[in-house]
Parts: sequence; structure tokens; C-alpha cells
Amino acid sequence: MITREHVLQTALSIAAIQEDDGGVPWPEGHVDAWNHVECLMAMSVAGLADEVERGYAWLEAHQREDGSWPMKLVAGEAVELGGETNHAAYVAVGAWHDLLVTGDLDNARRRWGMVKAALDYVVDLQTPRGEIVWERDAQGRPSGYALLTGCSSIHQGLRSGVLLADRLDDPQPHWELAADRLAGTLQNTPEAFADKSRFSMDWYYPVLGGAVRGDLALDLLDKEWDAFVVPGLGIRCVSDQPWVTGAETCELVLALDAVGDRERAERLFADMQHLRHEDGSYWTGWQFANLKHFPHERSGYTAAAVILAADALFGFTPGAGLFRDIPVSGQTHPFQYGKRA
Repeated sequence: MITREHVLQTALSIAAIQEDDGGVPWPEGHVDAWNHVECLMAMSVAGLADEVERGYAWLEAHQREDGSWPMKLVAGEAVELGGETNHAAYVAVGAWHDLLVTGDLDNARRRWGMVKAALDYVVDLQTPRGEIVWERDAQGRPSGYALLTGCSSIHQGLRSGVLLADRLDDPQPHWELAADRLAGTLQNTPEAFADKSRFSMDWYYPVLGGAVRGDLALDLLDKEWDAFVVPGLGIRCVSDQPWVTGAETCELVLALDAVGDRERAERLFADMQHLRHEDGSYWTGWQFANLKHFPHERSGYTAAAVILAADALFGFTPGAGLFRDIPVSGQTHPFQYGKRA
């Protein structure tokens, strides 16, 4: 079992890579809003309030007028200018999670304008069919396609935004409508999304993001279990490579916990602990044919996913049910995931 002391040690490994301006980078040095927010959520679980506050100041400093963030920033400068919708939406998940963990309504109110602008950016890129395209490019043009993983995460962002709006007495019914339409598309229209089915995230993210729950979710997770799960090690990042990754494994743990499959969740969480370094950080992955860490790095986002999974399993904070308690739209049609036109 991972203890509170283990969680703090791992959170401190994230704080150690936080930059002076508050950004939390990837190992190669860039910052994006999604992974940055995930790291803030993990540090919030561990009670690192100052580091979390610096991280939200970074988000406020780099949000653009349209509500988005640059796709990649290095040393505070944008190097890829497109604005990803799932990056923007995840800020709402972070703000809602921080309120659950800390109960600090003043912080939530201060961040509310940022969250509103971000989610309005997102819903503006929803198609008539219901999916939300993955980005607006540097010239302001919407992408021509949507991503299943990204839209599943956006679904959680919209639901989190609605919950936060209600808590702050500023309802945003258009977000709820957008979430309902997006959930229906995720459940029933796989042809709406680019085919990335070799990636494990496209398998479990509809469950993780709350669009698919109940027996349909359990059926979905069973469907590709053998393709991705490597007993004793974790789950593959992609189905055709001998490579397990810690972040994806912990996200699947969260998805399993969200649908009540605690036995498999706890087993997978225990399996991936071989990636833990003695300083509390986590290796990104393990290439089990070559028996080497791959890539040869320890990443903040992997450590963050571990902390969020530990909180879900062991209940360290009032935010432990973040993924479990996502409001669910009615699943009124037979689930068609994986059946492409």
C-alpha cells in the first residue's frame, strides 16, 4: 500500500521540477496546460499549497484572450501556438478538484473567470454531431477532426465546470448541454473520432472521463483487457509494442475504481510500483523485451497519475472520488464503441 508519506515524497518529486514561473514541465522541457494541471492536482492531494498556487498563477499568466493556452511553452514562451481543447477543459477539472480537496471557495472564485473562458473556448469548437475538434490552430482555424481520448477528457472537464458553476451560484447550462451531446457521441458514434485504437488511452478513456459507466463500461474494459494488460507489470501504451507505462496504468486504475472494480484496480496499482524510484519519483515506462526503462526518464505526469490513483484507492482527501463521481448522462442506445462504419 502507498501511504501518505509515500504520496508526499512523490509530490515533492513533482515540486522539485516546477520552474520558477510555476510551470511544471515534461522531461524534455516544455509545459502544456493538461499535464501541468494534473501535476497541480497531485500536489494538492499532498497539501503543497504554495506550489499549487504558483501553478495556477502560471495558468492565469499564459491563458490567451480566447480562453486557450498555447500547445507548448518553453521557459514561458510559446513554441507551438495551436490551442488544444482538452488542455483548456482540464483546467476545470483541476479547479473543481482543488475545491473538493481544500474547501477553499475564495480560490475557486478567483479562478472562475479563467475556467469560464476556457470552457467557452471548448464548447465553441463542438460540431453539430456532438464531438469537439481537438484544436484551433495558430491561424485560428478549427481542426477537421476530433480525438476520442481528448473528447473523453473534455467530457470530464465540462461536467466539472458545471459542478463548479453550481457551487459558485453561476450556472452554465450550455456546458451541461454540450456535455450531454458529447457523451452521446462518445457512446454511440465511433466514426466521429480519428482511429487511434492502438493506443490504450482510446480504450479506457471513455470510462475514465465519465461518458460510459455501469455494465457498458465493464464490457468495454473487458473487451481489450488482454490486448493491453501485462500481468505483473501494468498496461501497454500501445497494443503492438512491449512497453508498459505508469501513467496509463494508473489512469486505468482510476477507471476501474470509478466503476467499482476495486480488485483489478488495486492489483494493477500494485503491479506498476516497479516503476517507483527510491526518491519517490516514477519512471515513465518499462520496455519488457529489452528489460530497460523507456524512455530513460522520470516524469512529473507519471508521478501525478500515481498520486491521483492512490487517493482514489485509499481515500487520503475529500477529492478521492473525483473520477468516481462524474455525473453520467443516460445511455439510451446500445454501446457501439470500437465498431467503425
